[in-house]
Amino acid sequence: MQSPVTTAKLRLCIVNCYPKASRKNFELSNVGQPHDLFREFLSQQAPNTSSEIVFVADPDFSLPEGKSIGDFDGFIWTGSDLTVYHVDDPRVSGQIEFARTLMNSGAASFGSCWGIQMAAQVGGGEVAVNPNGREWGIARDIELNDAAKDSPMLAGKPTKFDAFIMHLDEVKSLPQGTLSLGGNAHTNIQAAVFENGNATFWGTQYHPEYNLHEMGRLIAARAVALVKEGHFADEDAVASYAADMQALYANPDSKELRERLNVGDDIIDPQIRQVELRNWLRFIESRVGRT
Repeated sequence: MQSPVTTAKLRLCIVNCYPKASRKNFELSNVGQPHDLFREFLSQQAPNTSSEIVFVADPDFSLPEGKSIGDFDGFIWTGSDLTVYHVDDPRVSGQIEFARTLMNSGAASFGSCWGIQMAAQVGGGEVAVNPNGREWGIARDIELNDAAKDSPMLAGKPTKFDAFIMHLDEVKSLPQGTLSLGGNAHTNIQAAVFENGNATFWGTQYHPEYNLHEMGRLIAARAVALVKEGHFADEDAVASYAADMQALYANPDSKELRERLNVGDDIIDPQIRQVELRNWLRFIESRVGRT
């Protein structure tokens, strides 16, 4: 059992970035809702934190009644199956507007996958289709660069590691003054910290909030696409791979499953896998000084 990172009474807003139809598909496909993955992390690592969920892709999106940006100490952005450069899509344009408002207000955010793409888009960078195709399941050999050595987001992270991932687009270029903190052979930019005055947005292309059980469920739900794209021979092969992931989650010491899936402690051990999220909690606590 991990010890909590903070016992401070933080007030966080979890920004679910999936449209309503996709959230419904998660339910029908027995896939965990992305906001629940972050809530589970917070329940363990920040037990006194209060969190509220908002659905920013919905046309009637607003913060909870009576709440403003200043009522939250930080904002956590989930992934999304939308396309961040489809700026004419109101499900996207509303999110861009909200992200820009947060960056202009001095707020602190953390976002995985869609999060780093949203921060890049808002800041004037470029997001486009990854020419290497979908990066799915586990991103291999992400390597931190020299800029990462001074990054509070990645303090304590191995210089090379694997991480959970599922994306088709990538950040092609970062806003002026923003540095990439590392990448791998598939995706050049896997992590970055975006700043605007007092505002910060910590972004990763990979998903530190996922675990083997949840990624197994997501892979099983994406079977048709993964077969169509040539990652598996058929849907039975997808189901077998997903089942192995869930079996390893239940029995993390299985040498056979570790070897079959080619995973190490950086995937299995939350002390390594969730470094970025724990560092963000410490960062938020230092900003607000609340106990």
